[in-house]
Amino acid sequence: MTKQPQHGVLNLRYAQALVAGLCAAGLRDLVLSPGSRSSPLALAFLRQPAISSQVVVDERSAAFLALGMAKAARRPVALLATSGSAVANWLPAVVEADLAAVPLLLLSADRPPELVGWGASQTIDQQRLFGAHLRACHSPGPPAPDFAVDYLHSLARRVLAECCSPLPGPVQLNLAFREPLLPVGALPAGDSGGGQAVVPVGRPRLLPDRQLVAECGAAISGRPGVIVCGGDDYPPGFAAAVSALARQLDCPLLAEPLSNLRFGGHDRSRICVHYDAFLRPPSALAARRPEWLLRCGSFPVTRTLQDWLHANRTARHIVLGADSRWRDPLHCAAAVIQGDPLAVCNDWQAMPLQAAPPGWRDAFAHAETQLAALAAAWRSREDFEGALIPALLDELPTGHRVFCGSSLPIRDLDAFSGSGERALRFFGNRGVSGIDGNLSTALGVASTGPCVALLGDLTLQHDLTALAAAGGRDIVVVVINNGGGGIFEYLPVATLPEFERAWLTPQAVDLVAAAAAFGVAGERCASLGGFTTALRRALQRGGPTLLEVPIDRRRSVAQHRAFWQAAADVAGSRTGDRQAR
Repeated sequence: MTKQPQHGVLNLRYAQALVAGLCAAGLRDLVLSPGSRSSPLALAFLRQPAISSQVVVDERSAAFLALGMAKAARRPVALLATSGSAVANWLPAVVEADLAAVPLLLLSADRPPELVGWGASQTIDQQRLFGAHLRACHSPGPPAPDFAVDYLHSLARRVLAECCSPLPGPVQLNLAFREPLLPVGALPAGDSGGGQAVVPVGRPRLLPDRQLVAECGAAISGRPGVIVCGGDDYPPGFAAAVSALARQLDCPLLAEPLSNLRFGGHDRSRICVHYDAFLRPPSALAARRPEWLLRCGSFPVTRTLQDWLHANRTARHIVLGADSRWRDPLHCAAAVIQGDPLAVCNDWQAMPLQAAPPGWRDAFAHAETQLAALAAAWRSREDFEGALIPALLDELPTGHRVFCGSSLPIRDLDAFSGSGERALRFFGNRGVSGIDGNLSTALGVASTGPCVALLGDLTLQHDLTALAAAGGRDIVVVVINNGGGGIFEYLPVATLPEFERAWLTPQAVDLVAAAAAFGVAGERCASLGGFTTALRRALQRGGPTLLEVPIDRRRSVAQHRAFWQAAADVAGSRTGDRQAR
């Protein structure tokens, strides 16, 4: 009888074969959190030179950091954690990856099946943990002495392919190991994957229905309409293509910051970035009724644009998205084109599409010019995010990355970022739009190059321990500290007697001292000029820095409302009070 290898040797050989397969399939990044049950996989990854392994103690932070890496690199990133509640900490990031279509490979180490459901420590049902948020879940069981290497290599290619297509997102590979987890004594030589053919997994793009594209092109040709571009991971070349389409149709293009259309060397002559001011009813532009609306990517962030789209539900709505998601919360789409948006724009440009009637775009262009001048006049205001945000963006070099947190910062970025020639790349967690894990995600983005993170004080505190992973990353964390949940000041709950306790929730954390505790340089900026100077120093120095910008919340609210009133006067409306967004 052939002697069977002990579990420790078997586990490591199995893990080495799987990791070699993942490497050959194109995996290049892993974020792992320490644990016992995951030891065979952790060791196999750490000894695989072609895969970069980062260690993050907090599994929740590790998952969001991997999410940021995958967003920035546009390729799958793997996560590894031990069994039990460690894996459960991934859930918020998995939900975001699902709804934002970000490819994540979840490698969850598990107890063997004979321990699940029998009261063993650190044991839960991990195969059903993430439910409908997964693209696929595989649980091949504990390693068998006669395991097939070819099967593991094929499984590795499959899970990475499932992460990418047809709809990118998270895939779980649940891997059970019996004890002893690692060999006792000398470790066997590893499978580096050097002897197997490299078969990298690609990211195929969905081809649109050409007949539907042609029909929609005929429907918008020569008619007054508007292109609206929400946030999305658009393919390279899309900014130039959709801008050329707007020029061909002579229509306004309303571009959100996360569309990455506002900054760059492409034609921006039709792009509008001040729509949050000139589309507020009862302005003349808010009352204009286009015959068609082409909406690309995610649904808009701001309430003003959402309400304007709703007010134009009778127009022909054409929704364009790169994948199979049905992005029509207004339930009014006349057509949903599922396919590569770059290919769609190129097809339309190849058609003899006619421009809109003369004068259709003029009112939008005039309002854009007027509002840009008004915003420029307000750029010296203290305690006003409308001045802080352009001051921040003006200091960033071409190619810099900007991660914007949820809640009020993303809305102020939308309203006040402006537009420019320097190419900047913007990121945000808008799948679920939560404040959890925002700093960790920004650190993941910073793994691919210099990054600035613009966060609120509560958003930072929610993910404060992520600063432990900031070392070695070139990131400036700009914290707008307005003493709590400032966004709620613009909602009806602000009038309730319980408002401060249950919604505003001001905190007493010294953010600069907290940063120092994690070895991160910090500075509190008392003025707009002081912020600009501190930002320049941080960018020149490199590495991680936290800049806290205290904002007088009441003054900020008053200045916001004063700005919207001034904008309303410019846009010809009768009200300027900021709507709750």
